[in-house]
Amino acid sequence: MKDAEFEGHVRRALDELPPPLAHALENVAVVVAEEDPDDPDLFGLWEAHEFMPDKITIFRKPLTEAFEDAAELESEIRITVLHELAHYFGIDEDRLDELGYS
Repeated sequence: MKDAEFEGHVRRALDELPPPLAHALENVAVVVAEEDPDDPDLFGLWEAHEFMPDKITIFRKPLTEAFEDAAELESEIRITVLHELAHYFGIDEDRLDELGYS
């Protein structure tokens, strides 16, 4: 999958957020990177720093390698974006597991 196509899936996942949720996003950047150097199997990562904007990174390589079917890949990108946004809003891993976003 081309980088632009992958980024388009990430953008669509953000564009499809319900308006109240989208309007609640403040001071957060969502970016795409090839892979996490410390954990190459990681799909996404939310980072919060005291004096910097929050950052959500979606990792292209592990997602495209794990999901070869285009429709399944798009779905998993959306799930990953929502999973990381949930962390931004304070939802922990246990609750995400309960909701099916693990």
